[in-house]
Amino acid sequence: MDRRALIGSLVFGAFAVPYASAQRARKVFRIGILNPGTTAAMVGPQPRGPFTGALLRGLRQLGYVYGEHFVTEPRGAEGRPERYPALAAELVRRQVDLIVLAGHTPATQAAKAATSTIPIVMAGAEDPVGQGLVQSLGHPGGNFTGLSLQAVETTGKRLELLKELVPAASPLAVLRDRRSLPFWQAAETAARTRGWKLLSLEIRDAGELEGAFNTAIAAHAGALLVISGALFEEQARRIAELAAKARLPAIYGLRFYVEDGGLISYSADLIEIWRRAAVFVDKILKGAKPADLPVEQPTKFELVINLKTAKALGLTIPQSILLRADQVIE
Repeated sequence: MDRRALIGSLVFGAFAVPYASAQRARKVFRIGILNPGTTAAMVGPQPRGPFTGALLRGLRQLGYVYGEHFVTEPRGAEGRPERYPALAAELVRRQVDLIVLAGHTPATQAAKAATSTIPIVMAGAEDPVGQGLVQSLGHPGGNFTGLSLQAVETTGKRLELLKELVPAASPLAVLRDRRSLPFWQAAETAARTRGWKLLSLEIRDAGELEGAFNTAIAAHAGALLVISGALFEEQARRIAELAAKARLPAIYGLRFYVEDGGLISYSADLIEIWRRAAVFVDKILKGAKPADLPVEQPTKFELVINLKTAKALGLTIPQSILLRADQVIE
């Protein structure tokens, strides 16, 4: 080997070894996931759960490869909100790089209590400012960012749909829990400007559900607005059954109520929200701070109608509503 070739090989070798070491040492990010479902449905690169699946699809679209760039640490509450504090604490102990979570109150409050340093991406927070998760939508200011569900802001729209469905002058019952004051205030504002009468059905636990429906029947309520929340999310099928028994047309703030037998829902598209959460994950993994990432509001809303439930209630859905539906369940 001549002198120039020898020098060239030595120079190449000096750079090649550190480069190879850097490649081997590339960080694989650990993404914690916290939502109400089962952990088994969220595991691996092809999860069965629709929300985790949407998140990973969003990451793939951004060029991330499972196992090469990131892995997930999923934790599901299995339909029991009281499990969130322990699950959030476990993710913190696992030293995940960030946490993506369902935006309802028990999950967000558990994560808030568990850490003030690990970045949190909300996938559809009910009321991020009102819940004390961020200082404002434009300037979160802490370790939370992500997407809002705009559930409070669309309460009036749900009431309008309910009145279009059942135009009679009878009271509109509102099923809510103690955490739902902003929703109730939004409903009151919408009803006041239109001259509609509301009946508040506030309950503290699931054991009071049947009594609430009896109150609605006694007051001759003509329809029902169910305000979404952890207490009701775990009772979706039972609420739909009680509404059917009471012959009360009901509108909900999330589509899975309709999939469980409810009549109609109007809400932001949660699948799209979880897919969009990947954009926040990408920015944070590249060095952005949650405090500086404005909370995004949804631009896509969906109207879902269960015609089987309408038929059981003896209710004809107006053509004006059917034509606007994103999905009709036969």
